[in-house]
Formats: sequence, structure tokens, C-alpha cells
Amino acid sequence: MNLKQQRKIFLVFFLIGMLFSANAAEIWVSVQGKDTNTGTKSSPLATVQMALRKARELRRLKDSSIKDGIHIMVTGGTYYLNEPLFVRPEDSGTAESPTTIEADANAKPILSGGFEIKNWKKSNISINGQKPGMVWVADAPQKADEIINYRQLWVNGKKAVRAKSTAGTKMDRILSWDAATETCWIPYKDKSVKFEPGMEMFIVQWWAIANLRIKNIEIKKDSARLSFEQPESRIQSEHPWPAPWISKNNGNSAFYLNNGISMLNEPGEWFLDRKKAKIYYIPRTGEDLTSAKVIVPVLENLVKIEGSLDTPVHHFNFKGISFQYSNWLRPSQQGHVPLQAGMYLLDAYKLKTPGTPNQASLENQGWVGRPRAAVEVNYANNTQFESCTFEHLSSTGLDLHRGTNHNIIKGNLFKDIGGNGINLGVFSEESFEAHLPYNVKDERVVCSDELVADNLITNVANEDWGCLGIAAGFVKNLTIEHNEISDVAYSGISLGWGWTHTENVMRNNKILGNKIHHYAKHLHDVAGIYTLSSQPDSRIEENYIDKVYNSPYAHDPFLWLYLYTDEGTQGFTIKNNWIPIQKTLKNHNGPAGNIWQDNYAFVNPKIKENAGIRAPYTHLTKEVVVDEAWGLQEMPKSVAIELIGKDLDIEKIKSTIKGFRIVGEELYQWENHLVIYGLMNQPERTKRKLALAFPTLEIKIYENPVYDFQNFERCKEAKVASEWENIVLTANLVNDEKMQKEYVDYHATQFEKWPEIAKGFCNADFQQLQVFKNGRQLMLVISIPKGENLDKLNPKTTENNPRVDDWNALMKKYQTGIEGAKPDETWIFLKKI
Repeated sequence: MNLKQQRKIFLVFFLIGMLFSANAAEIWVSVQGKDTNTGTKSSPLATVQMALRKARELRRLKDSSIKDGIHIMVTGGTYYLNEPLFVRPEDSGTAESPTTIEADANAKPILSGGFEIKNWKKSNISINGQKPGMVWVADAPQKADEIINYRQLWVNGKKAVRAKSTAGTKMDRILSWDAATETCWIPYKDKSVKFEPGMEMFIVQWWAIANLRIKNIEIKKDSARLSFEQPESRIQSEHPWPAPWISKNNGNSAFYLNNGISMLNEPGEWFLDRKKAKIYYIPRTGEDLTSAKVIVPVLENLVKIEGSLDTPVHHFNFKGISFQYSNWLRPSQQGHVPLQAGMYLLDAYKLKTPGTPNQASLENQGWVGRPRAAVEVNYANNTQFESCTFEHLSSTGLDLHRGTNHNIIKGNLFKDIGGNGINLGVFSEESFEAHLPYNVKDERVVCSDELVADNLITNVANEDWGCLGIAAGFVKNLTIEHNEISDVAYSGISLGWGWTHTENVMRNNKILGNKIHHYAKHLHDVAGIYTLSSQPDSRIEENYIDKVYNSPYAHDPFLWLYLYTDEGTQGFTIKNNWIPIQKTLKNHNGPAGNIWQDNYAFVNPKIKENAGIRAPYTHLTKEVVVDEAWGLQEMPKSVAIELIGKDLDIEKIKSTIKGFRIVGEELYQWENHLVIYGLMNQPERTKRKLALAFPTLEIKIYENPVYDFQNFERCKEAKVASEWENIVLTANLVNDEKMQKEYVDYHATQFEKWPEIAKGFCNADFQQLQVFKNGRQLMLVISIPKGENLDKLNPKTTENNPRVDDWNALMKKYQTGIEGAKPDETWIFLKKI
């Protein structure tokens, strides 16, 4: 380069610097721009990468225009990325002068990691019996002379289905799993499904799924034995939890096969034939591939914000930017066998002799890796994502991983995401066993003091069903508040990691005022809010949790919950959360315990009203996804099951009914009568299980009460107690069918014709009074506030209320004692055991 050329280049950069100084640190980007432009509004750049470089230069040169910050203004349109946008420590701003990449007014700029496939044509051959022209075909895109691989495809923004062996949402059930040979037997009646390299098995196992690359299919009549590629083959068969499931009661693990052209037979399905460099798709009704926008993801990561422990990125913001179409290829390269929350196992096995220094009975060992995210943040503080959109992503949306603090995520939309909507904190380093407490010498490594507020997270975990709306690992001082989460395959929010009550870095975490609904779409062992391990001074308060999907694939169909404090959880205050019923689980919580208070449907109504997204972000709620066609869980109802006979084995009875997850389960006994009372689903199924275990016992179900007094319905301005004591009594009706009918009729009209009776129950602060009938026998359940005494409360029913005495006198002629009662006994009190 000669001297004259050097002077020209210097002059160009000098003039550009002068232009930026004159335009108050606004750098403009447009899809019509050029990276050789000056970056002004009238001469915009073409890429955000170049704008960021110019912003970096302004900071390096300490340009006077940056006093109030740098605004990289991005106009509407799609910006296809060839590489991730990398935000470095040199890009940092200050509190007074942040750098912000933001959308122009009323614009929706998209940073896309995708590639548009064009030039679709109707196939002129028959594929899998489809008429010629039903299947469309296009050339598969290539990069550096290699076919680009991907696991997702979107048509006009709607995700297509990778060709699979079952129709619609149906799944088959495995026949068996042989851990010793690392093989699985499946039904194989459809012989049109042919083995092809690259085929996979998608299998449901409790609270997680697995993607297993199939090595071979050995067919024997109507069954087939699958073997798998390494390393997932070994991990899948060695790790004890979650594992493939075999169950006569609830069905074996559900599965389907996918990624083979022989399975391409339904509208909305697609297949990438990498060998022939073709992609095939069967359009849905109304789709015209001559004009449709078909996108496949290419980049796994769209934005990477990364500093170091001593030089973090800081004061860098995104506002109004849309991040779309990220790829994730690990399942295609090494399989995917998650432990939980999408964290995949790198190694796992069961200890022959249980016990580790931290947990004496632990037998499950696992080391996990972390899925990729569209936007990844490490060693950064005081950054902000506001009013952004994370959409059409194959794995995690936004991930604040290691060394992040004082960052804000607010008012964003997370929609159509394959994995977790938001990840926060370390979930175990790759060299660190997952059940160990996480402690560090330098707490700057810990994800802390983050705020996640007023975001809508909907239709997430739609690829890896074991993921969540928000998943937080080892974090401290985290606040998750006023978000709305819906249409999730697994749980809404998960907070904590480690399965241990041992002290660790976690503390002072808060989940407040969130609205969580329509979750557990595919998996169970699930909750609206789920926690793990010791987290002192943490709170879960004033959340609204409702409407649980009814999954046809669940191993344990009764194990769905609203609040779930799992192993080692301690240090939490859990109160004033609106949930329809107290369907919660406190599983092996830490010895320091948790405070539970007023978690039910009778909290202040404003809690339900105020939960979820606040102004100015309420417009996001129009994007909420709810799959009404999927169906919701049936709410458990009050039921009593009576077992009558000799030699009642109480412990065996408890063990037999354990899997039915009876809400508020209590057992009561009088002589050879044992009553199980609580809120139940499918009591007939429970009865059948008991009958198999106890063939000599008489078993009776009491449901659909003939009389049902509820305090909250009948008592004005009553505050329902958060905890109840139940008193269970039984008696017979006299052996006269006409009188039995009169008794039932009296109770059916009591609220209208004898209103004083309900008033008496209100005066006594009865929370509930239910009368059940089976044949002649009655079962009476009286519920009073915990800590109260029935002998103290019952007289209040008749104070200044003589009609109650009249009622009691009237009822006596209809009632008599059950067999075995003394001559002067009518109602028998059963003793709680």
C-alpha cells in the first residue's frame, strides 16, 4: 500500500468519526444498508456486527458523543446471521452511558440464525403410497460443500413435524428394556417403517425424555429389537433415574421412531435426505409452497455475551429485538439423555454400594452438560433484555450461565421454544457430580441478583419435553416475579439443583406473583413451581397456579402438583399462593424445614387478580398459547373408601394406595372398619388395587355426597382456615327404603327449607360437613380448623338456634348404629391413625 492510499483510508475513517460525533452516538442499521456506509439514519449499515464494531471504536477513542450512551438503532426486517453476534468486555458501557441495541420505533427487527429454503416443487414420484405431487421437494442447503444439518423446520412460522412412526399425537409403548444388552423391544406391526441410518427413538421416561440414535433394528414377527449408538446407549441403560418404565398399571414408556423417509406420510411432516441432498415436505391444508416462507435453523447460537471474571461485560442492553431460528445438533451427534431440566447426562450409573460423603443413601451418580441457547450470557452484569422476542428456537431461549449478576430480563416474549425459555445459573460443572452442593471460593462466579419480571413464556419445551418455562440452578438473590407461563410440557418454574440439604451458594431467592397455567402437557412428576436443595431466606408467595394438562403418556398419572418442594428443599417460606386445591408435595425436605401458610383457593382474591404480567407489558398476553383440545386434569374430589374385615394390615394398605396421590390422605379406624379419606381421582381404580391386595376384605366407596356444606359457600365474610382437622363418623339408615328416601330428600332441600342448620354450622366455624351414602350406610365427615375441638365447637350450632335441635331430633328416627355398635350408639367415631 503506497502513502497516497494510506492517506485516503485515514481520511475516510476521520470523516466517519466526525459524522458519528455529529449524530449523538446513534448508529443505524437497515436491511437496505451497506457496511461501507457511515451508519447514519440516511446512510445505515447492513449488519449489527458492524454497528457494534463502530460503537466499540467510539468507546476506545472516548468520543464525546457517547456521554449519554450509544444507541444502535435497528430498523425492521430480517437480518440473517452468518456467525453469532459477539459482545465483548470492550463493548461495555457505564451506568450513565450504556450501549443499547434497539428497534427503531414501531419496527420489528429479527436476528435470525435460519436459512430460507426456496424453489419447492411437487415430487413426480410416489413416496410411501402418496400420490405423485402430494410430497414437495427442494434442494437441501449446503455450506462449504456439506449439507447443513438441522432438526426443525418452520413453514410460515409454524413448526413442522419430523417424519415419525406414529400418527398425530399418538405414541406407542415399548415392550421391554434390557439394560444388560442395552437394547429395547418394541411392537413393530407396521412393516412399512424401514431402518435408515440417522433414525432415532424418542422415548418418555418420567420427568424427562431421551433422543436415541438407532444403530440397528432386528425384526422378529410383530416385534423388533432396537440397539443404539454410543455414548447414549450406555448412558441410557446405566443411569437409574429417570429410566425407561415398565408398568402394568399405567403402561410402559411411550415412544415413537423418527427421521426416516419411510415414515413421511402425514401433512405437516418433513424429512431431510442428506445423502440425496433433498428435503421433503407434505403441506398442511392451506399451505402453498410456491409462496410459503420455509425456514430451517443453521446457527446454534445467535448472540454471545461473554467477559471474564475480572473484566465482565456490563451496561449493555437489548430492546425490542427479535431472536429467531436457532439450531441444536447434539442429539443428532451424540444423542440426548437428560437428567432433569434439559441438562443432559455425560456419564451416569448406579452405585453398587450406596452412599457418598454428602448423602449416605445416594445411589444415583450423574454428570451433566448444558444445552446451547439462542442468546448466551457469561460473566456479565447490569445488562438488560427488554421487550425482546425469543421465538422459533430449537433449544434454550436465553441463558444467564456463569458469573452473571444484576441483570434484568423484563417484558419479553418467549414463544415456540424447544427447550427452557430461560436458564439461570450453573446446574453443575461438567466435572462436578450433579448431587453435590455447589460452593465456590469466589462468589462472583455465582449467578446472583438477577431480575426476571413481566415476561410471557408460552409454548416452550416443545422439543425436549423435560424442560421448563424458567429453570434456575445454583443461584442467589434471584427474583422471578409477575411472569406468565403457559403451554409447557413439564413444569412452570424450577428453582435449585443438587438434591441436597447441605449448605451451598443458594440463598434469598424469590418467586413472586407469577401466573402459571396449562402445564404438564406431556410429562408428570411435575409442578407449577418446583424446588430443590437448601436455599435459606427464600420465598414463594402470591403466585397463581391453575389448569394442569392431562397427559396420555404419563408413567404416574396422579403425580401432578401445584407446589413441589423436592429433595433437600429447606429455608423457604411458601405462603399466600392461589391454587385450586392443596395438591402439593414435600418430598424428603431438609431438616431445617420450610414454612407453609395459606396456599389454597381462599387467599385474598387480589392475589389471583394481580398475578402475572403488569403494565406496561400487558399487551404480551395476546400471545398466550393454550391448547384447549389437549384436555385438562380432572380435579380430585372428596371420597371415602372403607375396608371391612379381620387382620387389617395398615402399613400394607398405605403402601398399596401410595401411588394414587390422594390429596390430604388420612386413615381412620373403628374395630374392623378402616376408612381412607381424602381428595381422589378414579376411586374405582384405587378400589381395584386394594381388592387385589386384600381379596378377603369387603371394600366400599363413598363418593358424591348426599349433603355437602362448604363454609366458603354458606358463611358470609368467612375466612376459610388453611388447615383442617377431619372427624369421621359412620352410621346406618334404618332398614326401610321409604324412610331412606325421606332422609336423602331432607338433605337435598335443607339449605332452602332449613337454612338455620347451615347458619349453625357457620357459627361453629365448621369448614365442611359432608354426608356420603353407600347402601344403608352413612359416612359423615366434619372438618374444623386445625387445633380446634369438636366438643367445643358443636354446642355453638344450637346457640340461639332451636331449629338445629328440631333437625337433630327429626333425623334420629332415620338413623341407627352399624353392625357391632352398642344398642345406645348411632354415630360411631372412627379414630385417626
